[in-house]
Amino acid sequence: MTDNRNMAIQQMVASMQVHIWEARKQQCWPEWRDIDYTPSYNKLYYILEGEGWLKIGDHELYPTPGQLILMPSHVKQSYSTISDKPFLKHWCHFSATVGNSDVFQWLDVPYCYDSLDPAIMKDLFEQLSEANMQSSVTARLKEKSVLLNILSHIIEHEPIHILQNKTDEMERLSIIQQYIENHLHEEVTVERMAAVLHLHPNYFIKYFKRHFGIPPLRYMNLKRMDKAKLMLQTTSSSIKEIALSTGFDDANYFSKIFRKEVGYSPSEYRSQL
Repeated sequence: MTDNRNMAIQQMVASMQVHIWEARKQQCWPEWRDIDYTPSYNKLYYILEGEGWLKIGDHELYPTPGQLILMPSHVKQSYSTISDKPFLKHWCHFSATVGNSDVFQWLDVPYCYDSLDPAIMKDLFEQLSEANMQSSVTARLKEKSVLLNILSHIIEHEPIHILQNKTDEMERLSIIQQYIENHLHEEVTVERMAAVLHLHPNYFIKYFKRHFGIPPLRYMNLKRMDKAKLMLQTTSSSIKEIALSTGFDDANYFSKIFRKEVGYSPSEYRSQL
């Protein structure tokens, strides 16, 4: 079951959509303070200089220069100066969602990181702030790329787990993911998928899309294409054999769908390798 949970976490992170609300480098003012508020967005603070106090849920922190602080959305928070040397910090407000859920409402991650390379972090946050202040399309792409880079450093340094109160829910998601993986070679209806979790088909579609960001049949089709790409890369199976292994009785129809999803026909994809 642990492997299934890991697969569910990987799928959640892979499907994650990020949006940066604002990112800046800022010197906190002496009156910098707010008590017991609950933001609808996640926050990152990278401390450059100074002192201060933070409270995230029941956890009190006194961050020092070089530490990165992650403050998840929908958690009660407080902050304040504690001396005449307030923080100089990089900060970012962002969302990281899959469907209608914020990823950090699912994941049990540390709030404080102090083993990250300072040169790398400073450079990434400078890039993030610069991109966020620009109004071009390329700047929107750049800021997303930089934020994902920062988050990858966080996850790389600390293992991530499912929050205790989300364990049962993740078990259900793992069950349906494993069912789909085991039946890619068959024609599977929404009704069959819903029955696995003992849910009504109409509710199941909404439930699945809320957690994975796409409808269940679309998800299954993408998984079939992933399996087909792997078989094209690692086996000498014919296109017809691969089509049958991924739930397509008609090799021509399989090739049409593969081209639509991947951009190449199966033969072209194999020859590219």
